[in-house]
Amino acid sequence: MKSRFFWFTILFLMILGGIFYFFALSDFFRIKKIIITGEQKVSAENIKSVVESELGGKILFFGTKNIFLVNSNKIRENILKKFPQIEEVEIKRGLPDALRLVVIERKEIGIFCRDINCFLLDHEGVIFEPVLTESPLLKFQNQALVEEHPFFFTFRSALVNEELDLGKKVIDKGIMNSISEIGSKLREDLKILIKEVSIVSEENIDVKTSDGWEIYFNPEKDLNWQITELTAILENRIPPEKRKNLKYIDLRFDKVYISPETYNQ
Repeated sequence: MKSRFFWFTILFLMILGGIFYFFALSDFFRIKKIIITGEQKVSAENIKSVVESELGGKILFFGTKNIFLVNSNKIRENILKKFPQIEEVEIKRGLPDALRLVVIERKEIGIFCRDINCFLLDHEGVIFEPVLTESPLLKFQNQALVEEHPFFFTFRSALVNEELDLGKKVIDKGIMNSISEIGSKLREDLKILIKEVSIVSEENIDVKTSDGWEIYFNPEKDLNWQITELTAILENRIPPEKRKNLKYIDLRFDKVYISPETYNQ
């Protein structure tokens, strides 16, 4: 009886060892292909080199080139750290020997500038790529806000004092949402395009229109009310032909203020 139990134990351990070898050590599940899709700004080869640098390590005594032992979370973190142009990357195991990466790159909605330093900015308020002051993007944005790029404009913020590092959030998501709402309503309801947005404080967003005059919003208050007041003033008191001397409309308070020069025409 003891002899039978002994041999059953040996057989069980041999089967267990065979299963372990097949799944953890055999060449069958060794990563041979790294498939990358979705990349445009970042080279697939550069992304692949980051992945391969992680596959060269070990987990305990075993190489991480095994499809089951690869640390996908660490690979993802390293890719996002090295390439600020990438917003997200999804890593999937393609059995038996492929690692698939789906890359989602950041899309610029405008340019963030401080002094002479300008960067592409995404919808999350993150800067991810430097832009030269002679860039065609800046020239295009300053010369004409055409229909296919209605929300591409310059952002400036007095709330950012520290170094502007790529991949860093420079504008709060809540403020970005407010600016997006303002831009949509101005364009769709009033046919007004934005040239530049300055975030003076958390209670003051200064919007410069493509016609040169400015609108002061308070994102802490009801934006719908502010847009409604702006619509009423422009439609009833300052139609397009009377905006030659218009400097600003201030919507931040309970009373709306209009530049005194507006009516001196």
